Amino acid sequence: MIRTVAFLFCCLAGAGSYAQGGLEWIERHENHQAGLGKNARIPIRLKNTSDKPQQFIIRRAVQELQSNQKAYFCLGDDCLDPLTDQITKRLEPGESLLNLFFVVETGLLSATHSFRIEAFPKGSPQMIQDYTFSLSVEEKSSRSFVFQSRDITVHDLYPNPVTDQQAHIDYRLTDEAIKAKVVIHNILGSPVGEYELPAFESRVKIRTEDLSSGVYFYTVYLDNIGVMTRKLVVRK
Repeated sequence: MIRTVAFLFCCLAGAGSYAQGGLEWIERHENHQAGLGKNARIPIRLKNTSDKPQQFIIRRAVQELQSNQKAYFCLGDDCLDPLTDQITKRLEPGESLLNLFFVVETGLLSATHSFRIEAFPKGSPQMIQDYTFSLSVEEKSSRSFVFQSRDITVHDLYPNPVTDQQAHIDYRLTDEAIKAKVVIHNILGSPVGEYELPAFESRVKIRTEDLSSGVYFYTVYLDNIGVMTRKLVVRK
């Protein structure tokens, strides 16, 4: 039975971006979902906001895991040993770290887990910033695959119908050379929205506050070639 849980988010600045001591968290999300037996990839995105190069320590401080689960850091597809609790990255002034993920092997039991990631400039632990989030593992993920190829994996838009001004599409682009995007069309085929799918991202927000209630369609393009189209319903 799927367990319905409340998601927990607790960090020094609340949701969004926060900068302190030359370090800024980028686009922190407080809740994540995954199905049983999957690998959940949580983006850990940081920016050096100082005017000098700095080395930053990123470490996991708290995690709630069952015996059949693992969690570890990955730089792109290069993953560290689960016993490695921290990673050090040098960032130039204004440079962002966009390919770091905290990966959780979800296991075979429905549950909700809390995690806390800490980051601070090397040698300055007093400048620690926290990012606490939760992961809900369910028997059946609400975000099913709608398209998969050697270049991209796309989950269905969620929620659908959209009732709260925005939805999202989770995806994974494996070839950085490919230009991917999502285009929203009305029932007459006219485009009403376009969203890039960068290789270093894994989720795109679809804004619907300017759309009237009704039926629309979203199409995924790879190098300007449409590879899949699905229906999007907006209700207000």
